[in-house]
Amino acid sequence: MEKNATISIDGLSCEHCVRAVKEALGALNGVKSVNVSLEEKKAQVVYDDEHTRLSDLESTIVEEGYQVNQG
Repeated sequence: MEKNATISIDGLSCEHCVRAVKEALGALNGVKSVNVSLEEKKAQVVYDDEHTRLSDLESTIVEEGYQVNQG
């Protein structure tokens, strides 16, 4: 089933950061679209939860060197 997630990200400071997170999330199986905002420090992700989970998205962001803001 298609889901939408908004993930707050700490550590985004430039367009390179945005590109790195967008490419990493976009490479995950089941991710349909990704939009990362440097200004809002958030990623908007549309994904198929039969292929990936929210925790996979968050783990990928952490693996890229950023922190997921839980609050």
